[in-house]
Amino acid sequence: MNPRHFLRMSQWARNPPSKRRVQLVFGIILLCLLIFGVEYMGWWPDWATGEWTRAPR
Repeated sequence: MNPRHFLRMSQWARNPPSKRRVQLVFGIILLCLLIFGVEYMGWWPDWATGEWTRAPR
């Protein structure tokens, strides 16, 4: 591991993130998993799906 990672971990151990920040991160992860699950099950609406186009040259 990079020594920077150890410095970062020691800073987090001394000064952990707030409860609100942890809830925000877990909320975002939950939202992403929910969107993935809906798309995986085939329940994602067609109007919300983007279409791939070629970039103009």
